[in-house]
Amino acid sequence: MENHRTAEQLADMEQLEARGLCLFCPDGLAQHGRQRVLRETSHWTITPNEFPYPGTALHLLLVPHQHVGDMLDLDEAARADFWTALGWVRDRYELTYYGLGVRNGDCRYSGATIRHVHAHVLVGDPDAEPEIPVRMRFSSRPPTVGDATRPAPVQGSGSS
Repeated sequence: MENHRTAEQLADMEQLEARGLCLFCPDGLAQHGRQRVLRETSHWTITPNEFPYPGTALHLLLVPHQHVGDMLDLDEAARADFWTALGWVRDRYELTYYGLGVRNGDCRYSGATIRHVHAHVLVGDPDAEPEIPVRMRFSSRPPTVGDATRPAPVQGSGSS
């Protein structure tokens, strides 16, 4: 949870953790009040990011049903089905450009907020004035208390 971007996002994650739910597992997605499911494949759920990055015209998440922290730990069928889910996004939104980002492994070092691997599909807003470059954080060290550019870790909280 140390990598949260807003107080609202942190509160949301803490509430889910208190209920013993992983937001991105199928039960967590089904019980979450705001997280909409746009499409499901055999192994993936496609949902909008409820906390989109600044500068995005579209920010979707591709979330595997299987709870793992690394794309390579997904079973073979889920890894293959990823391309079906991504293809649906590209076709459905008629994308001619997009960015794709996945953080794998230890959230303290990857910059992820949830310990359930997921892929971000990011489409920048070319009409934004002023231009806002889309940035996805990939960390190499955990945030520390005193780091002015990152929120201080919340003491006594675990991760979901």
